[in-house]
Amino acid sequence: MSVTSFYPVLMSHDVPAAAAFYRDLVGFETTFESDWYISLRLGAFELAILAHDHATIPAGYGAPPRGVIVNLEVDDVDTVYRKLVSQPGVEVALPLRDEDFGQRHFIIAAPDGVLLDVIQPVPPVGEYADAYVPG
Repeated sequence: MSVTSFYPVLMSHDVPAAAAFYRDLVGFETTFESDWYISLRLGAFELAILAHDHATIPAGYGAPPRGVIVNLEVDDVDTVYRKLVSQPGVEVALPLRDEDFGQRHFIIAAPDGVLLDVIQPVPPVGEYADAYVPG
């Protein structure tokens, strides 16, 4: 198998609003846009937004994603935090903090029940340091 791409497609009740969230707050650019599907790119990374009721969705699977966390790894999480939390309407689900497992991060609510976890790796502490696989 030769893989040419791999990216998430998030189902949405409001495709334009969800796409605007990722464009406006994160900096994604549109590469394809229709009323039911928008493809976004940020450097080498891709994300797509799909209408939850589109005919390509198998019966019974059209609910927008609950329980999904999308990670965005950055090199300066403190600066990104200050920028994003100052934007109107941004809901902080988890304030900026350090985790023993090797992250400094915060989480904001994204459209359709998705959470956006903005992460900067930091050295892990204690038993978490031994859990990382070299490479």
